Amino acid sequence: MNTNATGATAKSAAETVADLCDDRELVVVSNRQPYSHTFEEGATDSEGEISVDRPAGGLTAALDPVMQSAEGTWVAWGDGEADREVVDSDDTVAVPPENPAYDLRRVWLTDEQVEGYYRGYSNQVLWPLCHLDTAKMRPKESFWQAYRETNHDFAEAILDATDGGGESSADRSGAGTAAERNPVVWFQDYHLALAPREVRRNRPEAFLTHFWHIPWPSWDVFRACPQYEALLDGLLANDLVGLHTDEYCRNLLDCVDAATDARVDRSSRSVSYRGNRTFVRSFPLGIDATRQADLAERGGRASAESNSADDWWAEFRESHDIGPADTLAVGVERLDYTKGIEHRLAALERFWADNPEWRGRLTYVQKGTESRSGIEAYDDLQTRVAAEIGRINDRFGTDDWKPIVYLTDYVPEEGLAALYREADLGLVTPIRDGMNLVAKEFVAAQTRDPGVLVLSELAGATEQLGEEAVVVHPHDTAGFADAIGEALSLSRAERRKRIADLQREVHADDVFAWLESTFETAAAIERGRDSIRQSRPQANENRPQPNDD
Repeated sequence: MNTNATGATAKSAAETVADLCDDRELVVVSNRQPYSHTFEEGATDSEGEISVDRPAGGLTAALDPVMQSAEGTWVAWGDGEADREVVDSDDTVAVPPENPAYDLRRVWLTDEQVEGYYRGYSNQVLWPLCHLDTAKMRPKESFWQAYRETNHDFAEAILDATDGGGESSADRSGAGTAAERNPVVWFQDYHLALAPREVRRNRPEAFLTHFWHIPWPSWDVFRACPQYEALLDGLLANDLVGLHTDEYCRNLLDCVDAATDARVDRSSRSVSYRGNRTFVRSFPLGIDATRQADLAERGGRASAESNSADDWWAEFRESHDIGPADTLAVGVERLDYTKGIEHRLAALERFWADNPEWRGRLTYVQKGTESRSGIEAYDDLQTRVAAEIGRINDRFGTDDWKPIVYLTDYVPEEGLAALYREADLGLVTPIRDGMNLVAKEFVAAQTRDPGVLVLSELAGATEQLGEEAVVVHPHDTAGFADAIGEALSLSRAERRKRIADLQREVHADDVFAWLESTFETAAAIERGRDSIRQSRPQANENRPQPNDD
């Protein structure tokens, strides 16, 4: 059942990155840091013991070995309580601690910046905008000012890390060695749309690339943001902009065409603007599928706090009275209004109402991780979800059966893998999502009796996984409920075929393939530019020279 064949690995991805960087420094820039430092329990000051939180999964875990191989610099917000205690005078700490291989350069944010840049502009303007929910936008002027200020701080950190310590920010274009002046800078996500322009101004020969991890909306939606011109100006300082799907690429090109005087070449999917050419490409983000399958079978790293997937599942099943013959559906996500949790609950309620024979037989496990508390839209959602689950359980539940098991406490990664593995249905039904890696995690974890992926057509992952999933529209409650019944009725042979095809896709297009594809494209762009640069002196030599006589 487990298809582990994949052409890309962490090693091959690191080699691809090295081919582009050569003797140039690689700088990864993200809001979230790969390592954070905290005081041990009971310690609150610089005299206490300090522990290190390491990347346990996701993008940071995949990029960490690549950065260790490249020996570059990672620039990120230092939000750990003990982060300041371990950095040097340049706000840098070498990581990983047991075998330092690259520098983590921390950016410090004030409480006002956290409120305005992160909680404000990033998550109350750009997030709802890109997820097509403009009614939830809060485009306050203070949010925008904090976003600009913080992007400037990130740009300053990048420039400091690549100038050899030689110049002030007023004139850095000539500082440092050639390798330092020509870094490869890879920006991550919507938090940093403005920083590339400032880096380009000071590092004209740098190669800048940016991956946008959330959807890119159509022009009619994007223009609802009052700062759309400045955002596009920042992104177009990059040499390469990556998005999850071809649709998002088309949307970005449409926005550039409508909002700027740039020359948009749709045949090459490139933009010429302010003396720079930006290529726009789709790179569907994947997961470390082999690791996910291993988690499902053997569990996580051995430690006193880490049990195997089997141990976690046995304890969970016993504590929630889930029998071996019971049918299990599972949903895993942050408590975010884009994830379609309320729509899913409505479909499940409709299914149990229309199909009473499934009451007592189908249990739904909702793992919801609290997210962005203190923002009204998120606080209200958490309240509504808890209330709906309580109401549905009251309506259908019995002394022997609870329809919905609601988990909000921490679940270890091997526990999540066990939930995926044991589930008969994986319900991944956002109302809008850039990709949705939970769908891929569910597929990769199907190492035993195969389950069925029920997938929203509004998730970016549907472009890759839609053929073998049961596809639903989350707003169509009746159709969604019918699709649950369809998924439950599939034969074991049909389930095996579908999950095998899905696993081939998920393993082939994993996170390391994403890394390779991104940097192979970047290298091709750079080769093309080198060829143009090399041809210019020859062209000048062949040009007729003026007669001095």
